Amino acid sequence: MGTCICPIDAQFSDQVAALLSPPTLPQVQEYFEALVAERQCSSLKVKSDSQHGKGVYSEVDFQEDDLVLKDEMLAGAQHSSNKIDCLVCSFCFRFIGSIELQIGRKLYLQELGVSAVDECGSSDAIRCSTSSEKTRLPQDTIQSLMNGSLRLPYSENFPLPSVVPCLGGCKEAYYCSKSCAEADWDSFHSLLCIGHGSSSPNTEALLKFMKHANETNDIFILAAKVISFTILRYRKLKAAHVQREGKHDSSNQFDSCIFPLLLEAWKPVSMGFKRRWWDCIALPEDVDSSEEAEFRMQIKDLAFESLQLLKEAIYDKEYAPLFSLDIYGHIIGMFELNNLDLVVASPVEDYFLYIDDLPLSEKKEAENLTKPFLDALGDDYSISCQGTAFFPLQSCMNHSCIPNAKAFKREEDKDGQATIVALRPIFKGEEITISYIDEDLPYDERQELLADYGFRCKCPRCIEEEP
Repeated sequence: MGTCICPIDAQFSDQVAALLSPPTLPQVQEYFEALVAERQCSSLKVKSDSQHGKGVYSEVDFQEDDLVLKDEMLAGAQHSSNKIDCLVCSFCFRFIGSIELQIGRKLYLQELGVSAVDECGSSDAIRCSTSSEKTRLPQDTIQSLMNGSLRLPYSENFPLPSVVPCLGGCKEAYYCSKSCAEADWDSFHSLLCIGHGSSSPNTEALLKFMKHANETNDIFILAAKVISFTILRYRKLKAAHVQREGKHDSSNQFDSCIFPLLLEAWKPVSMGFKRRWWDCIALPEDVDSSEEAEFRMQIKDLAFESLQLLKEAIYDKEYAPLFSLDIYGHIIGMFELNNLDLVVASPVEDYFLYIDDLPLSEKKEAENLTKPFLDALGDDYSISCQGTAFFPLQSCMNHSCIPNAKAFKREEDKDGQATIVALRPIFKGEEITISYIDEDLPYDERQELLADYGFRCKCPRCIEEEP
């Protein structure tokens, strides 16, 4: 593919530049003060200056292992390849259904050899290999697990929320509650749903976009969620504006007079640090430095392919600047630079560990039923929900090679929120830092990895170890 040219970048260059312009320090301060108040995080304060950018500071003293922050994501998605292993809420990423459904569905899909699926196992399917070493169970046994007619011993000690279907009737999104289903519909999914109730003007094109993302890089699905989020926010702001002003333009053309509404809708996204994806993605080890320019152009072309498919599905002239390749590249780059892995521990692992810890007589009796399922799952029994997300407060935390906090899921953390805990006592007024990399690496390797984030670390440890 040749050099990609996106006409929207040229046609709406001023608007694209305005959307990508970094917010001013007062705007940053105002936004994060409101966000901290809304989320009742009074123990933290986000500060920003022109020299160091944003940072998170403690407003109280924390002790070692104290919870510092639980941060709701702006947008997140489960990895496509992980959907065979874990049935989770598409909004909060809590495991749903039952222990039996989680195990039965996974075994059923392993038999089919699919990795992108709905809750019942039907799929337009990316095929994957299955392990020949695992024990195979009769299909009627697996079906009995899935439909609830076969109950496993002690599974009642691991209750999960019931499965709630998508409001638009698609077979791709499921939820832990009606409130999560409604929140996802209002914030993201109504434009990206491929069911009969979707508000997407072209669900066939949306299917092509999803297929392309699943086959190339599912980070494109996250970018689509951010664009959908901005469009839906814009529609709400415009409706309020029309009601207030008593004017309505039904032409669905881009109107520069209400562009400030699009800027306002974009504001939560504008707060994330961004660079174009093809400029900031780390060079793979198998790509020689002499081929770097070609590699980055291939990444840009791939993003352009994805954007064209998304544009066919949900484009509207009214918010045309959002479909600029520059915007798309910066959204993906924001996830590349700021993401914290989305991880939720599997209750199936907890269940089998519980069985293993039972008194010997009870354990032996329980394992008569559970061991065939554990053997059939093999080493994959403990796979957690895995994905990528952008967390607005966590993304403000700066790196240190001697951090005072870390991302850590506690036993009670059952959803996809980012959880930050103190590694040591943190005093009021002290900056809260985390490590973006493995801080146990040698100095040169740490600096090389951090270069992908666009900076050279000058923490006390690096200053001490610098040659």
